[in-house]
Amino acid sequence: MKPNVRKTLRRNLEGYIFISPWILGMLLFTVGPIIASIYISMTDWDTFTNPEFLGFKNYVDLSHDPKFWQALKVTFTFAIFSVPLNLTGGLFTAILLNQKVKGMKIFRTIFYLPSVVSGVATALLWRWIFNTDVGLINTVLAKIGLSGPNWLGDPSWVMPSYVIISLWGFGNAMLVFLAALQDMPKDLYESADLDGANHIHKFWYITVPMLSPIILFNLIMGIIGGLKIFTEAYVIGGAGDAALFYMLYLWRNAFEFLKMGYASAMAWVLFTIILLITLVVLKSSPLWVYYEGKKK
Repeated sequence: MKPNVRKTLRRNLEGYIFISPWILGMLLFTVGPIIASIYISMTDWDTFTNPEFLGFKNYVDLSHDPKFWQALKVTFTFAIFSVPLNLTGGLFTAILLNQKVKGMKIFRTIFYLPSVVSGVATALLWRWIFNTDVGLINTVLAKIGLSGPNWLGDPSWVMPSYVIISLWGFGNAMLVFLAALQDMPKDLYESADLDGANHIHKFWYITVPMLSPIILFNLIMGIIGGLKIFTEAYVIGGAGDAALFYMLYLWRNAFEFLKMGYASAMAWVLFTIILLITLVVLKSSPLWVYYEGKKK
């Protein structure tokens, strides 16, 4: 064996030895569970007996399960309203926080702080805020002579409550927008000022196109997060099945009903839905996303 080849093999072996902890962790805790869940989704397994192979029966049963469709309906309704509101709120808050005002760092911290608070703590806080008898909102409304609704006890008010709760966490999108705004070329706005453009023109023809890659990123992350909502639904709950989100129903099948195969099938259905939606958004991106220096 030539010396150069021997040296190359030795260096490659040293590299694989150094990254072997990561490779083992990836195989044991990511790839392994993924493969196992595919098999489990095709079995009848309650964790106390040996898995019984069923093929695609769990997937067929899902199509006949009314609660499965209710969970999809609730989750998609939530995502349809919460994702655009979070994007809009994050964008306009970032624009406000991008102004050169004294003490702006304090305001940035205040607006971002809710995003780093524990999900359980946040859910418990909002559970108290929406309490019909002693909650903050209804107490304030009572002070001005108004009777507040039964936020979580009335099925028609459950979804608006969760959409309001989702706005608490737009700080992540806001932070990404803010970073992009601070990196935006100032000469574009100076040229627009010379041409007599007003604030609306500058926002629509400069800010939005330049931020479109960030909007794409936050949109995809928002869709994934909206379709995977669990902590708030588990802690807060709601009237009947009005708060039966997909991940909550999946959790119940897995850990309350001990239908691990059925829950695994639900997980793969959700993965497929998220993958398809993400691909559609990415495929549509050339129509509305602007990349500087790239010809359309």
